[in-house]
Amino acid sequence: MGERVLVVGPAFHGYSESLATALRVLDHEVATHPYDLYATVGDKLRNKVRYELPERLGRPEGDRRRRQDLTVRAIAALRAARPDAVVVIRGDLLGADFWQTAEALKARTVLWLYDELRRMEHDPETLRRVDTLITYSPLDAESLRASGVETHCIANAFDDTYEIRPEPVESFLFVGARYPNRQRAVERLVAADVPVLAVGRDWSHHLFDRLRTWQLARPDVPARRDVSRSEAYNLMAGALGSLNIHTDQDGFTMRTFETGGAGGLQLIDRPDVSEFYDPGTEVAVFTSEEEMVELARRAVADRSWARKIGEAARRRTLAEHTFVRRARKLEQVWG
Repeated sequence: MGERVLVVGPAFHGYSESLATALRVLDHEVATHPYDLYATVGDKLRNKVRYELPERLGRPEGDRRRRQDLTVRAIAALRAARPDAVVVIRGDLLGADFWQTAEALKARTVLWLYDELRRMEHDPETLRRVDTLITYSPLDAESLRASGVETHCIANAFDDTYEIRPEPVESFLFVGARYPNRQRAVERLVAADVPVLAVGRDWSHHLFDRLRTWQLARPDVPARRDVSRSEAYNLMAGALGSLNIHTDQDGFTMRTFETGGAGGLQLIDRPDVSEFYDPGTEVAVFTSEEEMVELARRAVADRSWARKIGEAARRRTLAEHTFVRRARKLEQVWG
């Protein structure tokens, strides 16, 4: 039998649940705490009024209240679980009291970062005090090691416990947040008469999504509201292909491995994806919008080419890039 593990992390990405499932496969007893989950309508309304509205008005108390409340809830989960090890995903909203409580309970602490440090608000002391620090960012790992902080680099992954049921979609798919460079790329495909479907609250034309994102304007792009992770996988499997557009990240997004795991064609803007997949046979790499359009048009015209790449990507993903494989690496480094 393995150890008692508490996985603490954001609710939205599903990363925590996937890691917890993988650790259970490896025979650990695992509990989870999604620290920013607002499950009920009342919770969601409270989040808007207590936290987000003050921030929108330029007042700092919203962020301060959020951090205090989330820390208190996470400490309660920690005390209830009394784990041998606590694995915190991202965790920059948790205060020092949380880490002090973990130490008092003699739990080994692991902090796993799936974003670059410059986009988080971690106290440098926290990075030094945790027993095991993991990042998906090779550049952050190099920088942290240079400053004397032992750091391990582990990439994102695909959760292969989901059953894939392809949902036919005669469009190119983009699932994710609407950043300016992503919007430009999606609109470029639309302008080139390539069928596109953008998925997520930032793209949705539904009034509720406009209100909860505090953005009434939306690009003129076919869109769908948020979908579950399982539904996203099914869409990736059934679409003509999926766009994976990074911002200024040096780590690879979850979508890199999820699209391949679902067996879909992936158009990606990072030639260095060759660390994980073979460009041309397992993914399609573009370095300009013109190349992106050309590849998308080829996929529309040559379905067998797109299908062949997706099938090869799925084989590679299941062999090398599942959460269970990442969890085995975690076991090796957490001491």
